[in-house]
Amino acid sequence: MLTLIMFLPLVGVLLCALLPKRFEGAAKYIALFTTAANASLAAFLVGGFTRGGGMQFETVIDWIPQIGMQYHVGVDGISMPILVLSCVLAFLAVIASWKIDEKPKFYFAMLLLLATGMNGVFTALDFVLFYVFWEIVLVPMYFIINQWGGERRQYAAVKFFLYTFFGSVFMLVGIIALYLQTGTFNMVELANGAAALPAFVPFGFQWWVFAAFLLGFAIKVPMWPFHTWLPDAHVEAPTAASVLLAGIMLKMGTYGLIRIALPILPEAFLWFQPLIAVLAVISIIYGAIVAFAQTDVKKLVAYSSVSHMGFAMLGIAAGTATGINAAMAVNISHGLTTGMLFFLVGMIYERTHTRKIKDLRGVAAQMPIYAGLFVFASFASMGLPMLSGFMGEFLALVAAWQGFAAINMQYLTVFAAIGILLGGAYMLWLLQRVIFGEPSEVVEGQKDLNFREIFVLVPLAVFVVAFGVRWSLLLDYVDPAAKAIARAIGLGA
Repeated sequence: MLTLIMFLPLVGVLLCALLPKRFEGAAKYIALFTTAANASLAAFLVGGFTRGGGMQFETVIDWIPQIGMQYHVGVDGISMPILVLSCVLAFLAVIASWKIDEKPKFYFAMLLLLATGMNGVFTALDFVLFYVFWEIVLVPMYFIINQWGGERRQYAAVKFFLYTFFGSVFMLVGIIALYLQTGTFNMVELANGAAALPAFVPFGFQWWVFAAFLLGFAIKVPMWPFHTWLPDAHVEAPTAASVLLAGIMLKMGTYGLIRIALPILPEAFLWFQPLIAVLAVISIIYGAIVAFAQTDVKKLVAYSSVSHMGFAMLGIAAGTATGINAAMAVNISHGLTTGMLFFLVGMIYERTHTRKIKDLRGVAAQMPIYAGLFVFASFASMGLPMLSGFMGEFLALVAAWQGFAAINMQYLTVFAAIGILLGGAYMLWLLQRVIFGEPSEVVEGQKDLNFREIFVLVPLAVFVVAFGVRWSLLLDYVDPAAKAIARAIGLGA
């Protein structure tokens, strides 16, 4: 099952590559079929997943046995929800890209290669396999931004690649050091043996390896002050790339911390806990404040991502089961709500060819369906109760108050709560300027959303409401795995 989910998009890449020049428009149908099949397989995966059953759907095959490398894949309650979200967003991204007519064969091949890399990251349980997929993701995203982005696309693409590749190099150093010390690339074995790890791995070694992992993952999240690549990449990237970047690729950083750094290096995590907590709160406040100053609606949503992912890091910093639940809730909700917002920004840009907030006035009078969905996505992003955003932010604050008591830093919870207030303020300010009033010159006469565009947005809206009303739809899968990681760290619930 997992091998199919990982490599079916790669088959699509090969089919796209074989298309002759005169039939390259068929690439979008290949991409649609393969991502639809992947989304269907993900649904079967959820149906066959046993809650609380540990690592499931495992496949273990010797790859390079001389050094213990394996093709080892599997999912648990931490990885399965993000994998499913990845499959769903890739499918919707293809539909949203339906009008791409410039080098469509290359575009859709890169989109499918990106899906392969993302799916592989969330299923790989061998360090080398994990790193291979981690690096694969960089290549198609670089080309998508560079070839189909905005005016400064080349600068944004190079900056994106160099920043994230820089972090990857440090992560690779950590992986090699851990292998030389323990003799295995098996992430599950290392995590399960974490309680005994300090007995033969000195704390100083743990400290340096954790620092290498933290740098690599923090750049990907991104945490302040490693965030500067993100707004440029978002603004210049085409819509589908922005959705997958915000919805899935940022989650690779938080997932890496939860899957690798916390359970395998628990003593080092406890040393870094105050630093992670402080940087998380700075990210929350900084991202929200800078969002206020933006004149480009896409850049505002990009900075809101810095703020929202700060809440995921806040939950991780708590190190408790509640905190890990919070981080996963933020991951999934942010993927849904920010995915909706970036889709909506792309749809208005296709019509008006501008993202300037001052030019996009009075949308509700001209495009009521669009306005309604934009307001819904904005309220979900704010964390309104009964929508998915509230689940993650509420749990993050609870976890921070409980988890930071041991390090006498509970006051950070108050500053994080201020970030929620700021988030509501900048989103309401955006709505006031874009949705209401008399239609501006560029908005006047524009057509409302068509069926294809509504089809892209409605599934995300349904998930936002479902998770907001009934948290257990997500947390029943996450909680058993979160408790196991918390026990490895030694911080309990």
